[in-house]
Amino acid sequence: MPKTELKDYLHLHLLVFIWGFTAILGALISIDAIPLVWYRMLFAVIFVFIYFVIKKKSLKIGPKALLKFFLGGVIIAVHWIFFFSAIKVANVSVALIAMSTGALFTSFIEPLFFRRRINFLELLFGLIVISGLYLILDVEGNYTLGIVYALLASFLSVLFTVLNGLYVRKYTAEVISFYQLFFGVAFITLFILATTGFSFEQFALKSSDFIYLLILSSICTAYAFIVSVKIMKNLTPYTVILTLNLEPVYGIILAVIIFGEKEKMSTQFYVGAAVILLIVVINGILKNKKKTII
Repeated sequence: MPKTELKDYLHLHLLVFIWGFTAILGALISIDAIPLVWYRMLFAVIFVFIYFVIKKKSLKIGPKALLKFFLGGVIIAVHWIFFFSAIKVANVSVALIAMSTGALFTSFIEPLFFRRRINFLELLFGLIVISGLYLILDVEGNYTLGIVYALLASFLSVLFTVLNGLYVRKYTAEVISFYQLFFGVAFITLFILATTGFSFEQFALKSSDFIYLLILSSICTAYAFIVSVKIMKNLTPYTVILTLNLEPVYGIILAVIIFGEKEKMSTQFYVGAAVILLIVVINGILKNKKKTII
């Protein structure tokens, strides 16, 4: 393996570890999901703006692009709200396993955008994943709401990724990131003003919350997003897909170490989780082989 590729591969593992750690930070931060996401996006857009200033890059885009990025910003904001809500009402392990269904949601969403038929094998994989979720729900029924939130977050994540797959053909990842973070925090701000309003009780931060939010918005959001685009240009789809599937593994191991008994689940939960992860990995391998043949 060439030095550059090895460096990027190790860097990718670091990023996947960071993304897995995002769920841990969500559990450690004491405020609810909506103010948590508001702070995350606000801090992150400031960090990305600083990046543009340092690099002396332009943020100039047309009005049509602004509308597209507004849509993406709303989707990613709602995605994060559902994701952190899942962690709050359930736990890290449940949220990450349900989120790992994203690759299979892609199999159903992509045909709508790229006008191709739904693959029968993908449909079969989807049914097997549902059986894995059933195994989890059968013994962890008190986490049902958390699983529903995480599945909604997973669906929105896939929709967001597919849309960005179209946007990135014309705009840089940094520009897309800045405007989507900006519009996301603007959307949440308007939502809060129209509903509960900003209250001290809801948005008050402990000193530990502030530190965790800085890590979440800088390293886990602004840094990870910008760097991931660069290193993935030098890695094969097969490598990227298999490595990204380690995110729930890293996250669950960290959760058990940090939170102990709260994150320890039944044997049936881990059987269901293994079924889901196995299908996601197989799906990724088959997709990569298909692209290689073509």
